[in-house]
Amino acid sequence: MRRRQLILLLAGALAVPRTLRAQPKPMPVIGWLHTLSADRSAAVIAAFREGLREAGYIDGQNVAIEYRWAEGQYDRLTDLATDLVARKVDVIVTGAGTVSAVAAKKATSTIPIVFAVVSDPVGDGLVDSLARPGGNVTGFSPFSLQLTAKRLEMLSDLQPRARTIALLVNPKQPLTPRIISYVQEAAGPRGLSVHVTSAGNERELDDAFSAIAQSHADALFVGSDPFFYNRRQEIAALAFRAGIPAIYELRDYVAAGGLISYGTRLDDAYRQTAGYVGRILAGTKPADLPVQEPTRFELVVNLKTAEALGLKVPPSILSRADEVIE
Repeated sequence: MRRRQLILLLAGALAVPRTLRAQPKPMPVIGWLHTLSADRSAAVIAAFREGLREAGYIDGQNVAIEYRWAEGQYDRLTDLATDLVARKVDVIVTGAGTVSAVAAKKATSTIPIVFAVVSDPVGDGLVDSLARPGGNVTGFSPFSLQLTAKRLEMLSDLQPRARTIALLVNPKQPLTPRIISYVQEAAGPRGLSVHVTSAGNERELDDAFSAIAQSHADALFVGSDPFFYNRRQEIAALAFRAGIPAIYELRDYVAAGGLISYGTRLDDAYRQTAGYVGRILAGTKPADLPVQEPTRFELVVNLKTAEALGLKVPPSILSRADEVIE
């Protein structure tokens, strides 16, 4: 009798419709929308994956990443963002500046978005405030604009007799008008005139440095821009050939031969961004996650470049440097 009851029970279990059985939970998908190219972003990818591991997620095991790269072509971002939305990813991570974050926000008001590097998220209309982002967007702000005066001060310390500062900006970058305004505002009290020159592609970079040479500028301030970062080796080399001291926002420029940088570390930003992604995948809403601010700023000096330019780096800068490349 018992044997017959067992057989009936097993038969009943097998007769349960497949749709009523427990279905495996699908692996969450992260959409990666980046302004630059994969070949020049290996370090930030590694930092992001490390942050994901710290949050309990490993690519290919319990989370998948769909990569979309604009290759420095800003006009591709809208289509790439739309593609990720159509893919129905669980969260979108945007990298390399404001343009990718804006493209993602225009593409969706429901999928959570975490930006890795946006200098002025409130001014760009991405969030309501840093403390209370509201909506579906949050992320990390490097305070790049707010460091303008400090960078200009360091440039003046390197070139105390400087009277004209060249400012290199990208006309395609939404942040450019604010960059110009901040630099001019910081230059005024120091009695410095600002010569603005623009470049949005490689050919224009050569023309920009020709214009800088003709302006007889004493130093160069390189504005924040993904295209510039993607061409950091070329820009550092052009500044060196022009014999002009230049300051940048990120150490990667200095590692590529640039003179000096002051700002946050990109790997820190992407690692922290991954932490927010982990919390969102666990159920936290972006509106409940305040925009993260830098915990430290890094001063990096390339002494080899300084010596080749005939500059003596003052002790006031060397004593504060977090890293000196020799």
